[in-house]
Amino acid sequence: MRLFWLTALAMLAFAGNSLLNRMAVGQAGMGPVDFALLRLCAGALALAMLLVFRRRGFWPGWAGRGAGVLGLLLYLFGFSLAYVDLAAGIGALVLFGMVQITMFAGALVAGEAVPLRRWLGAGLAFGGLVVLVAPGGNAVALWPMGLMAAAGVGWGVYSLAGRGARDPLAATAANFILAVPAAVVAGVWLLDIASWTGLGVALAVISGAVTSGLGYALWYAVVPQLGAARAGVAQLSVPVIAALAGAVLLAEPVGLRFALACLLVLGGVGLASFSARRG
Repeated sequence: MRLFWLTALAMLAFAGNSLLNRMAVGQAGMGPVDFALLRLCAGALALAMLLVFRRRGFWPGWAGRGAGVLGLLLYLFGFSLAYVDLAAGIGALVLFGMVQITMFAGALVAGEAVPLRRWLGAGLAFGGLVVLVAPGGNAVALWPMGLMAAAGVGWGVYSLAGRGARDPLAATAANFILAVPAAVVAGVWLLDIASWTGLGVALAVISGAVTSGLGYALWYAVVPQLGAARAGVAQLSVPVIAALAGAVLLAEPVGLRFALACLLVLGGVGLASFSARRG
């Protein structure tokens, strides 16, 4: 039960990132690269302060750092840039569809057993996402979809890299801190400081320090207990949580399709989780 609640808290943090990004880039008018850089720097600073306060385990070693840093950068910039032109629902489908594919592939490559019931749960949950975010015949721009697909691969790689982390907090902090120089070099020339507002900066800092930094440290702690395949399925609940939060906080409409998608996604997650306990 403790693992369930910790996983649920991590999923809430991930959904919070979607909501904060949409509010900052969409409503506050902040540039997507600016948001991603501030988010990364705020997360790195918050995690470094936690390590100093803890006074032990400052460096987790180089194992997993390359994949962790690359995955984090792909996710952060792909995610922010894609949501400039991509509808939130379609973006969620592409992102977590690619996360699912990446993590299941990682499980198979690592030789992890994937029971039939877990495959069925993943299919049921993914079907719920299709119901929730079906574009209804509207044209979808390929470039934003490609960016979000890259973000999904990046997050999947980041999650897989965390499976062997003995110190989740130190590993997450190292990934964030090492990613900052690369992100600054790659993105500083795209900054649009004129787009910065008090609200946008505040949202980026909260996203970086709380829902990213602390949320990712928690995720690194639970991934080894979940396994790659079950962790991939659990993340399919995030678009549903984000849609519900959007309805409450941003007055985004929900209806019968949303209710059906909730049943399918959460039912699929439950089926996959049950199979893991039994299998």
